Amino acid sequence: MYKILIVEDDKTISRVLKEHLEKWGYEVETVKDFQKVLEEFVAFDPQIVLLDIGLPFFNGHHWCSEIRAISKVPIIFISSADDNMNIVMALNMGGDDFIAKPFDMNVITAKVQALLRRTYSFKEQTNLIEHKGAVLNLSDATLTYQDQKIELTKNEYRILHTLMASIGKIVSRDDIITALWEDDSFVDDNTLTVNVTRLRRKLAEAGLSEFIKTKKGIGYVVEA
Repeated sequence: MYKILIVEDDKTISRVLKEHLEKWGYEVETVKDFQKVLEEFVAFDPQIVLLDIGLPFFNGHHWCSEIRAISKVPIIFISSADDNMNIVMALNMGGDDFIAKPFDMNVITAKVQALLRRTYSFKEQTNLIEHKGAVLNLSDATLTYQDQKIELTKNEYRILHTLMASIGKIVSRDDIITALWEDDSFVDDNTLTVNVTRLRRKLAEAGLSEFIKTKKGIGYVVEA
């Protein structure tokens, strides 16, 4: 079941859209806190976003840019601000389509279906893991924190993925080495230590000091 996030402050429009799309079998959520759109996006991890332009606190262009910093998820703008400048800006900010209000529900459905079909027919769904503002994108093996995109090596990504998939739990060195062994390349205890040190250095440079804690004689943990 595809998941759709609606970012629309008009409660009537939001409710009608949600009810209509749920009838088509989609799992639909609406944003509750318009100061925390990105947090709700990461928590819900949708396959498509319907985004209004005129929102409280920050406009849709801002949130489109924020989402684009961590995800390639399809975004359809829905807005009554349908002059050419707003349409061009919406698409230049990373939007995939623009639907002017008032809109026909059948048009919304058709555009959502077409965009989902084009995006996911031959792709796995995009997955994100978020913790304390750090977002690990499983589709491109990058970490984003405070608008910084941190490029990770294959081993760094696997270490961080293993730890962030078990937030609050100590992961033994042996378990991490097993994860690094998946492609049959030789990994020993010293190799793990070197990779963890490099990863910690990258995290610290991005402002994530102490993100990975050592549990002496046991392993590592990303604390909850």
